Amino acid sequence: MSIDKTNDKQDMIALEKQREYMQKMRSHLSDLEQKTGRKQTYFLLTTGCQMNAHDSEKLAGMLETMGFAESPSEQKADFVLYNTCCIRENAEDKIYGRLGRLKYYKKQNPNMKIAICGCMTQQDVVIEKLQKSYKYVDIVFGTFNLYKLPELLYESLETKDTLFDIWKEEKEIVENLPTVYKNTFQASVNIMYGCDNFCSYCIVPYVRGRERSREPEDIIQEVEKLVHTGVKEIMLLGQNVNSYGKNLENTISFGQLLRQINEIEGLERIRFMTSHPKDLSDELILAMKECKKVCNYIHLPIQSGSNSVLKLMNRHYTKEHYLELVRKLKQAIEDITISTDIIVGFPGETEEDFQQTLDVVREVQYCTAFTFIYSKRSGTPAATMDNQVPQDVIKDRFDRLLQVLNPIVAEVHQKQVGKILHVLVEEVSKQDASILTGRAEDNTLVHFKGTKDCIGSIVPVKIIDNKTFYVIGERI
Repeated sequence: MSIDKTNDKQDMIALEKQREYMQKMRSHLSDLEQKTGRKQTYFLLTTGCQMNAHDSEKLAGMLETMGFAESPSEQKADFVLYNTCCIRENAEDKIYGRLGRLKYYKKQNPNMKIAICGCMTQQDVVIEKLQKSYKYVDIVFGTFNLYKLPELLYESLETKDTLFDIWKEEKEIVENLPTVYKNTFQASVNIMYGCDNFCSYCIVPYVRGRERSREPEDIIQEVEKLVHTGVKEIMLLGQNVNSYGKNLENTISFGQLLRQINEIEGLERIRFMTSHPKDLSDELILAMKECKKVCNYIHLPIQSGSNSVLKLMNRHYTKEHYLELVRKLKQAIEDITISTDIIVGFPGETEEDFQQTLDVVREVQYCTAFTFIYSKRSGTPAATMDNQVPQDVIKDRFDRLLQVLNPIVAEVHQKQVGKILHVLVEEVSKQDASILTGRAEDNTLVHFKGTKDCIGSIVPVKIIDNKTFYVIGERI
């Protein structure tokens, strides 16, 4: 989707309209505070991927601009909002469970407003279930119109009606929404939305729409603003960042975008996810090598090591092509670490197919892997495929995968012992207030003794011990 001046004008009109509603809500909440002697509060639950997490930063930004203060729990909140994921069935079941408890809380506080948004709500079956069994939910909206939260909330307060506002496709990319970031030194930036890949097991293209790239100028401007506020590390987000820019009027590659962001003064680190192997080009690998701020780490989902399963998954690459990409990455970028996603038990997967996956794990030597038992999602081609794998077989394969994977992860981290890594300190350990935790450039999770004034700084740490999934260091 190319973005012309007409669309720019429409986007600005949409943003200004929501700013007006934020101001109306601010006045309304101020009046309530005068009457009750306390600020109105919100509770925001986020499930799913980093894209959802970044969406929630925008939702929180709008809520706090309206005048809400964050509540630590649903029970005491005046407004409860669930930003949902539908990749796996258990993620949806947890939301329904929490919605069930909210019915009791709302009886205690009839003025409580309840809203649900995100990927779940883009499915007709979910809308039907909410309308039938969760009639006390006040607002339901989807992934394409998150920016309309102020308008929907104001309308709900005015009319007392239950509002369903679900779009089947995006009409605008609204820039410059207020955003509340998790911390002051790291931030995520969307470079694109949606997905065109239609993997046979995945519902994302159906709930987030087709690929839409943001203009590079808007991305650069957002990163520059964040760096000006003290952000050191940027995470560039897209369902498939490697295909960034293909649908813009003035075509630009992801590698070219990386080079532009790499030139931003004051920025220290650039990360990105997710990379689809079919679109990982030599040009991008060269950009990763030559851009000093791009971290020496990549998340490169394999999903399966079997060519027959990859074909059924509609992944558009082979095991051999994937391994050639890994070879190129390791040849070009010193000390690069690679993580992946693996699905166990995809329909039709045989023991031989599974062994092919284990072969890839052994050859690549992943620093970590996100491993999933195949979850049938209605509406996807895989859900109706023949040869669904029995659950006991899937469970056995999943356990055997971890038996191969975990020692490899431990071996990768053992190679860090004795090295000095530069760690961006993220937080104090929840188990021990004397321990800090952060990540090195290659995404290694590092724990070391220190004081909280180090948070947000990049410090040199000598690695002295390996705990398989993280390492122990000492500051030097």
